[in-house]
Amino acid sequence: MNIQENISLKKYNTFGIAVNAKRFISVASVYELQQLLKVEKNIFLISGGSNMLLTKDIEALVVHLDIKGISIDREDDNTIYLTVNAGENWHELVIWCVSNNYGGIENLSLIPGNVGTCPIQNIGAYGVEVKDTITKVEALEIETGKLIQFSNESCNFEYRNSLFKNKEKGKYIITAVSFQLTKRNHNLNSSYGAIESELIAKKITKPSLKDISDAVIAVRRSKLPDPKEIGNSGSFFKNPVIPKSKFLELQKEYPKAPSYNVSKTEVKVPAGWLIEQAGFKGKRFGDYGVYEKQALVLVNYGNATGKEIYKLAQKIQETIMQKFGISLEIEVNII
Repeated sequence: MNIQENISLKKYNTFGIAVNAKRFISVASVYELQQLLKVEKNIFLISGGSNMLLTKDIEALVVHLDIKGISIDREDDNTIYLTVNAGENWHELVIWCVSNNYGGIENLSLIPGNVGTCPIQNIGAYGVEVKDTITKVEALEIETGKLIQFSNESCNFEYRNSLFKNKEKGKYIITAVSFQLTKRNHNLNSSYGAIESELIAKKITKPSLKDISDAVIAVRRSKLPDPKEIGNSGSFFKNPVIPKSKFLELQKEYPKAPSYNVSKTEVKVPAGWLIEQAGFKGKRFGDYGVYEKQALVLVNYGNATGKEIYKLAQKIQETIMQKFGISLEIEVNII
């Protein structure tokens, strides 16, 4: 096993935070991972590094999960079942599926990160959540080194949440994810406003999977910074769900406040809208700040520390609570 010492993790996290790993190793197979776990239990797992904010050097052994591969389990005329290893890039998987006319995840184009992290927070965008295509998750139990299969139901998927993010956090390493996708009669979701507008602008009335994917990519690029150019982790906060009664009070002062129905008694309010109303959109503080095109995204312009970005996040939370009486929950893992 090739364990390296004092390795910078800047290129391993999409925020581009320059913290160090005291010890670092990259693994390319489940077998390697199992052998490693026989002698190392205190580990810190990193894959695509897309949903974390590193605020300090990592004392535990940093394990970079680089297990690649896509396999077709079975298929019929209408459906295909895939198993994808955790180290595969998520967006590259989406594009591969679209190019092969496999439908179900095209709305999740351009989401940063790797496949292994997609079930953890149940990634979603533009009316689609990954849980709706996942059939099972394969994970390695850190304590025993055993591979365990989790059915979709046993993953306890919720909005930006799962078993792996709460109850069993830190107990498993996801090694592969299996998906059920359509080969024809695709259930296209193009009703989301931004996608619909993009399709109308291109005069597309009967969109294909690629049309949907291209529209999502165009919309995301118009609003979100490329992590390769400006460090970020996408949406930093969850959209809060509040009682309808509270939203009606909000509407008295902000008649055009946006919302989405969640149930008969609750609505979801865009966190980005709240942050923008509080005056944070586009604000820059030295080498970090709030992205000018999307208030939901906190950014590292070059040499910011994780602690600086986290303090900004806390300031935003405090301001939103004072101004609106609404609690903002951080979506990104703070390390």
